[in-house]
Amino acid sequence: MIKQSKLSIIFAPPGLAAMAIAEAQYIPLLPLEGVKKSRSVIVVKLESPIQDLSGLAGEVIALGQPGSATGYYLPIYNLYGLTLAEVRFAPTPKQVLQWIASEEVVAGALSLEELERYRNDFSQTRFRILYIDSHKIPSASILIGPTVERNLQQEIHKALESASSSMAASVGYIPNAKAPDYDYLIEVVQKVRPIAERIQEKPFPLYSLPFEL
Repeated sequence: MIKQSKLSIIFAPPGLAAMAIAEAQYIPLLPLEGVKKSRSVIVVKLESPIQDLSGLAGEVIALGQPGSATGYYLPIYNLYGLTLAEVRFAPTPKQVLQWIASEEVVAGALSLEELERYRNDFSQTRFRILYIDSHKIPSASILIGPTVERNLQQEIHKALESASSSMAASVGYIPNAKAPDYDYLIEVVQKVRPIAERIQEKPFPLYSLPFEL
């Protein structure tokens, strides 16, 4: 559950932002700087015999930290219907690749940008994208909670938009930009949450009856 802070203003990555909007009616104000329009990928070793997602049934895979859009919510959504032997949570995207390289898992989820950033650190292992999600993930953003009075919400928004470029850069947000659209990601989060309640099970069934995607 999302707990509202006293200030009711949060700087949130996409997955957490979607949860805050869906569960606690937070309102996105402005996008944060950083990677835009990220994509979620599921990766295997180049020589892996697995050719599609169905081949991961009964296998051990690595996900990112709970709450991650590219490493957690979308992979679970895309693997719906399978039963996995086990799910392991990697503390970093690089650890996902390390587990694949050492064959502790057969596949792992991370963002396309993270794959490109870290794949060259593994000179003895070549990776192959088994699946790439077609949806581009919105950027992180500044959100404000519903307990903040509406006029104050507007004043805060205006103050952030009118701030100097140097101040905005030091805080890490983009002034005068449209707030990210989280509609699709919110839909994914809401559908994945009932499935993820069983994620510690071994094996882990990626469905939650009578829930259906």
